[in-house]
Amino acid sequence: MNFRESMENVRAPAAHSIPSLEGQVSAEEWQLRVDLAATYRLVAMYGWDDMIFTHISARVPGPEHHFLINPYGLLFEEITASSLVKIDVDGHKVVDSPYPVNPAGFTIHSALHMNRDDAHCVIHLHTDDGVAVSAQADGLLPLDQHAMLVTGDIAYHDYEGIALDLDERDRLVADIGSDKHVMMLRNHGTLTLGKSCADAFMRMYYLERACTMQVRALAGGAKPNWPNQGVPEKTASQGSMAFEGILGMLAWPALLRKLDRIDPSYRH
Repeated sequence: MNFRESMENVRAPAAHSIPSLEGQVSAEEWQLRVDLAATYRLVAMYGWDDMIFTHISARVPGPEHHFLINPYGLLFEEITASSLVKIDVDGHKVVDSPYPVNPAGFTIHSALHMNRDDAHCVIHLHTDDGVAVSAQADGLLPLDQHAMLVTGDIAYHDYEGIALDLDERDRLVADIGSDKHVMMLRNHGTLTLGKSCADAFMRMYYLERACTMQVRALAGGAKPNWPNQGVPEKTASQGSMAFEGILGMLAWPALLRKLDRIDPSYRH
């Protein structure tokens, strides 16, 4: 059965009707589910979502290389800890779920989870400004502090069409290498990874802000004010350690408090 045929009879339930998995999975997995659901809600809150499309995934603790990904068909603002789908690196559901999985999301995310031990969380988005910068020949420019904090950590991957070809995984892995945590998917969007949902989110926050600032700075046609020689490299060095837990440790609890004030149902 092909993907189109498998989708024809899907009638996925609302996320709030899914029984809670709290106590049915390990404490470590439950906390990861809560953090990943929170990441989906934060992406929606910042207006970075693309209806039901794009993906955020997180590797489940343990040697099996299972990971959690969004239930295909739910808006990011609807996703809950219990509705997240657990799959293996071959795209098979590990735990039964009424929701399907987007095969394009599986292709991109499994490539990184399989090959980068530090890729505990992977975020991929299609924002207006992120796609706009990915389509510019020079990519992300060191025009502002936000950009300079991440430009030294950026890799680029050329567009190959919708990511349904598993062979593309090898090229994705080769392009991001072993030490980059941020990627511009050419003509497609943005991607970040981290050792936690907090780290991946903070990298994405700075990347998306930088893309928006670049689009606005160039929109008026004025000549950019380039930073002095050596300053982008200095700034990148200053920021490199911050994305390995420091920013996340400071900002993540505050972000969760904000979500809890708005709608704590992501914790279900």
